[in-house]
Amino acid sequence: MAAGTSKDPFRVVVIGGGLGGLSLAHALRRAGIEVAVYERDPSPRGRQQGYRLRISPEGEQALRDCLPERNLRVLAATSALRRENGMSAYDQDLVEQWAPAIEDPRPDSPEKIDAVDRVTFRRILLGGLEDVVRFGKKFDHYRRESGGRITAHFADGTSDTGDVLVAADGTHSRVRAQSRPGDEPADLGVRTIFSRIPMDQAFRDGLAEVLRDRFTYVIGSDGHHVGLMPMVFRNRPPEAAARLWPELALEPADDYFLGVFNVHREELGLTDDEFFALSGAGLLEFILGRTSAWHPDLRGVFGHADPDATFAVPLRATTPVRPWEPGAVVGLGDAVHTMPPSGGVGANTAVRDASGLSQALVKVRRGELELPDAVIRYQDAMVQYANESIELSLRIAQWSMRKVDIESAGHTGNTPTPARRT
Repeated sequence: MAAGTSKDPFRVVVIGGGLGGLSLAHALRRAGIEVAVYERDPSPRGRQQGYRLRISPEGEQALRDCLPERNLRVLAATSALRRENGMSAYDQDLVEQWAPAIEDPRPDSPEKIDAVDRVTFRRILLGGLEDVVRFGKKFDHYRRESGGRITAHFADGTSDTGDVLVAADGTHSRVRAQSRPGDEPADLGVRTIFSRIPMDQAFRDGLAEVLRDRFTYVIGSDGHHVGLMPMVFRNRPPEAAARLWPELALEPADDYFLGVFNVHREELGLTDDEFFALSGAGLLEFILGRTSAWHPDLRGVFGHADPDATFAVPLRATTPVRPWEPGAVVGLGDAVHTMPPSGGVGANTAVRDASGLSQALVKVRRGELELPDAVIRYQDAMVQYANESIELSLRIAQWSMRKVDIESAGHTGNTPTPARRT
């Protein structure tokens, strides 16, 4: 019997309230499918996860597939106003290496979603899902019921049962750990510091003119890499919400640069435990020390950064992405295809997952496909584009860093053929 023809309503339980999980919840709800999202953080501000996100044409289309119109309107209104002058790469002496044109097939328009602030993006995704998302729910384990349904159990002793359990709980997915023990993303050896650099303050403090209006990459002779990416809001988030969706509370946000600093673990001069224990101020001091011999207009860039908005993460990658066993436990986003941020495609890949998986589950709900067959269709497409995205991210990481442990990650440069059920 196809799912959705049983006595109980077809229900999807999503573990993880990140970008992919929330996009999926919107898409399922629009299709009339009952969905619940469980997020371990106590609130939307539970952790720092980065700042500016590039939205590709594929990512924008996936968002339009998933989100209600009012969410899309506010997202477009708060997305980046593209006014930067292309992209330039320099060495540590500020000698320009190349300056390629940034090509985008989409015409500029007020409806275009080009780049977004991650915090604002997530708040917009939460809009309309107030009765769907449960915060402070740490997933513990799942159990398969005799009728084929799946029960998710949480650390607080509560549980929820659905026809499908979606692992949207990120790189360190606890659902994946139970479903696929030992399947962990590989450590690429790179440690990345993210920081938010308030634009007005940086300008007042004398940020070099050449760095103000473009994507800037700096590759030092020591292998260290700096990225500087502007986020200029088309409209301030609270003003956009007040005009387009007064009930949606968006926090104030000023224009900023996303600052990125990469260093290989072998060059830290610290153990990983010592490095990741550094405060935001300590991480900025680390960067300023490592760039002290750079051109004067470069070495002080992170001196403008906000210490409270500075944090470090290890870069990891799933290589290659392989399909999970087709059935009631399904992977989405970083839980199934972790990738470094160097390609700017991780968030886009997650929302593409949400679009594809929602379409597959709608066919199950209508009785047009059995659940395993629907999951196979979703995974066939997902494995292909996810491996292509990781390939791109790793190539860029290799270009920008002297050392990236791709071989130890098991990367072969070949995209595998998706496995099919026989």
